[in-house]
Amino acid sequence: MRREKPDQNHTDEHLHAAFEPVVMRPIGIVRSPYTERFGTPRQPSITSEVKGGGALQGTIELIAGHNLDQALRELASFERIWCLFVFHLNHGWNPMVRPPRGPRHKVGLFSTRAPHRPNPIGLSCLRLLRVEGRVLHVLGLDILDGSPVLDIKPYVPYADAFPGARAGWLTGLDPYEPDHHPSRGTGGDDSADPDPD
Repeated sequence: MRREKPDQNHTDEHLHAAFEPVVMRPIGIVRSPYTERFGTPRQPSITSEVKGGGALQGTIELIAGHNLDQALRELASFERIWCLFVFHLNHGWNPMVRPPRGPRHKVGLFSTRAPHRPNPIGLSCLRLLRVEGRVLHVLGLDILDGSPVLDIKPYVPYADAFPGARAGWLTGLDPYEPDHHPSRGTGGDDSADPDPD
């Protein structure tokens, strides 16, 4: 990229903003067949041993009065969407967790997709079936009913898929392997609940 004028710096004077509280208002709500953690898929594509025995349909209902129906124009032409949502029932987190599959030792929280996080933000890639007004009909939910939705973005294969990327401690694991659910007396399923240690 060629530029005629010198580089500008518009960020240094605003560095303090990086540590100020961030307020977000939900734009909608997930209506899901999953009303409890047990039986909810751990990822949208992992549907063995879940409620219903396969991917289930649900909706994302956007709030009225904010022109969000207009914001959905052209979205129906995409096959998949990213849904950013809030783990609204989760409280607390720990820096080290024991995954429900894979290594039997604790790993750093940020090397997992455990739902208990410093900021309880979730991200799911869902199949978009259709859009009706402010309602998105989706397939492959791994989100609990009533979860607040923060944003919707289209899934763009050339920008969002990196099939050859390293997968850390998940390398070599069968993606469809069932989760391990040890009893609470042995430390529990730390990807679903904060680590009691």
